[in-house]
Amino acid sequence: MINLTEYKREWFSNVRGDLLSGLVVALALIPEAIAFSIIAGVDPKIGLYASFSIAVLIAFVGGRPGMISAATAATAVLMVTLVRDHGLQYLLAATVLAGLIQIVAGLLKLGYVMRFVSKSVMTGFVNALAILIFMAQLPELTNVPMLTYVLVAAGLGIIYLFPYLTKSIPSPLVCIVVLTAITLSFGFDVRTVGDMGELPSTLPIFLIPQIPLNLETLLIILPYSVAVAAVGLLESLMTAQIVDDLTDTPSDKNRECVGQGIANAATGFIGGMAGCAMIGQSIINVKSGGRGRLSTFAAGVLLLFMILVLGDLVSRIPMAALVAIMIMVSIGTFSWSSIKNLKDHPRSSSIVMLATVVGVVYTHNLAIGVLIGVLLSAVFFAWKIAQIFRVTSALSADGTHRTYTVEGQVFFASVEDFNAAFDFREALDKVTIDVSRAHIWDISSVAALDMIVLKFRREGAEVEILGLNQASETIVDRLAIHDKPGAMDRLMGH
Repeated sequence: MINLTEYKREWFSNVRGDLLSGLVVALALIPEAIAFSIIAGVDPKIGLYASFSIAVLIAFVGGRPGMISAATAATAVLMVTLVRDHGLQYLLAATVLAGLIQIVAGLLKLGYVMRFVSKSVMTGFVNALAILIFMAQLPELTNVPMLTYVLVAAGLGIIYLFPYLTKSIPSPLVCIVVLTAITLSFGFDVRTVGDMGELPSTLPIFLIPQIPLNLETLLIILPYSVAVAAVGLLESLMTAQIVDDLTDTPSDKNRECVGQGIANAATGFIGGMAGCAMIGQSIINVKSGGRGRLSTFAAGVLLLFMILVLGDLVSRIPMAALVAIMIMVSIGTFSWSSIKNLKDHPRSSSIVMLATVVGVVYTHNLAIGVLIGVLLSAVFFAWKIAQIFRVTSALSADGTHRTYTVEGQVFFASVEDFNAAFDFREALDKVTIDVSRAHIWDISSVAALDMIVLKFRREGAEVEILGLNQASETIVDRLAIHDKPGAMDRLMGH
């Protein structure tokens, strides 16, 4: 249930800061939206319309105030093959379906999966994204006139030095205004936003994708929609977590899933491509003073206003100004302390962080890199927990009764040590297995317990299991076979 007082505060507690930061973000969104359209193989207006629509809608329905969502490279690269083989209309249909999948994911509360993303994976994700943001600027810094480097350096100087004069105006906005004024005044021949592609001159209109409504179409777009939905949610949830940390405020991850879905589904009906949260633009927003939903809404509205009303002026903004801003973002995004921490943190954590960075940068796919990191984290965690396990035993005075005491977590990674701890060749009348200090987790550990009990019985010993906690008892009762008819025959292979 939405608290209206809290919702109002999210909109109007920082009006001036949100409007100014929204303006900076809108200016930075234009070349990126055009570039992402080119990546996907569609007209620039597809990305621009998407950025407007997604930003405006997510401001109302998203779960993270102050976070910027728009057309992104992460989703654009997934659509390349679909556009090439089937055309724009299928892209729009896939965008709508991806949105619906995200809505379902939110309703199923899959936002909670962020709990399984470790700090090491998050740090690797941030560092990889910083590297990708910087690498994306390299085409604007290679084979260009020397003047471009001078303008980029001047832009960085303004961004980092202007706050010492005043913080009332975002320094990235000052950078854009000053460099644009200089290039126009002196007539410098440098690459501008207009060189990226033609800006649209009309408002987006509602349209239904012109595709056959049949199973064949669904099978064509479904794989792309699932991929876009998964990557979009992953990047959005991780960006939300980063903004949570930057602003020291919480967010509703499940609401964010639903919000991203609504934004994407609606965007597909106005001729826009799928998108998600943008860490670079979100950090620009936060660093420029944006905190509320108004900043995201302003970014979308001002984006549309600038391309429709001020298109001629916006097209003359030098790319050097926007490159300087994105370099600032990459520097600010990178976790520089993580380099120093490589020698201080546990080796497993450092490996997870570096593997995530390498995976993302090598594949240019955030989902693959993060998946590598999460899987490695799980492996290291399982290995670490498996080491906190031991079995001790004590023999009765008459040598006929041995008690085994199990301590720790019994699961697939510790089963081998569990099995090796028992001596089945010892002639005993009775064996007691005390698991009061242990927990049995999975089918592998239940199967191992079955095998141990049946092997002792085969040697003529009576077996007693003591101390099962409630959860362990539940899984043992449900899955174990050692007290069921025919159990010994199964062991003997009959």
